[in-house]
Amino acid sequence: MLRMSFMGHLEELRWRILRALLGVVVAFLVSLSFAEPLWRAVSAPAVDALKHLHINPPKLVVITPMEGFNIIWLKMPLLVSVFLASPWILYQVWAFISPGLYRREKRWAVPFILCTAGLFIAGGCFAYFVAFRFGLEFLLGIGRNADVLPMVSINEYFDLFVNVTLGVGLVFEMPVIIFFLTLLRLASPRFLLRHSRYAILAITIIAAVVTPTPDVFNMMLFAVPMVLLYFVGLFASYLLVLRREGKSFPWRIILIVVTAAILASSAVVALLVYRYHYHFIQKWPYFVK
Repeated sequence: MLRMSFMGHLEELRWRILRALLGVVVAFLVSLSFAEPLWRAVSAPAVDALKHLHINPPKLVVITPMEGFNIIWLKMPLLVSVFLASPWILYQVWAFISPGLYRREKRWAVPFILCTAGLFIAGGCFAYFVAFRFGLEFLLGIGRNADVLPMVSINEYFDLFVNVTLGVGLVFEMPVIIFFLTLLRLASPRFLLRHSRYAILAITIIAAVVTPTPDVFNMMLFAVPMVLLYFVGLFASYLLVLRREGKSFPWRIILIVVTAAILASSAVVALLVYRYHYHFIQKWPYFVK
């Protein structure tokens, strides 16, 4: 293990922060060159929701002169650059802490970067493609039958978009946090499983805060994936404990069970499609007769 003075740690931290910021700047410049196509993608949920509500024209509005410039050419590329540069930022985090790790612990570098960045991006995609779209249409539809015409400014829309995408992206880091708590021996699978009911309660409260709508359905769109991620993290911590104890996990049996479950589910779907004439659609409930 390397030994560094306090000032040496500060110097290393400074350079790692500067390199991470440099990566964000490069990603920002790339995002800036595609600002208009990216804004069309960011505003697509609002446009689709307004179309479904039969609002004509289905467009967002600019209220102040600087609003369009601030959102389309500054804040939106910055948000995109955070997602694009997340692997580089996480690499700088790992490079800062790796000198204090043993050689066997440094092998977690690639899984750490890939899993953490992948979960963060996956959380943003889940918020964009699923949760945010349902919540937005619900919010814009309030008062539609009471002669209320929704006119959404791009500033208010983008603030909500940032809160939801970043919030869900950070929540999706739960398995990584649980795994590293187990790696540092601050938690154990037995403890996490024993107190899972409290974790589910906390997840439900977080989902109620993060969800942009007050209805139960949209809250469950956030809560169910978060609960699943909690148990994924618990399973990863269990595998880590088995590795410490020199034990192996029965992967062959689990693979057989999972394969049988997939085949059974496929058979049920095929039966519903070919015998009872069910079909898939692009929005909820996705599978209808």
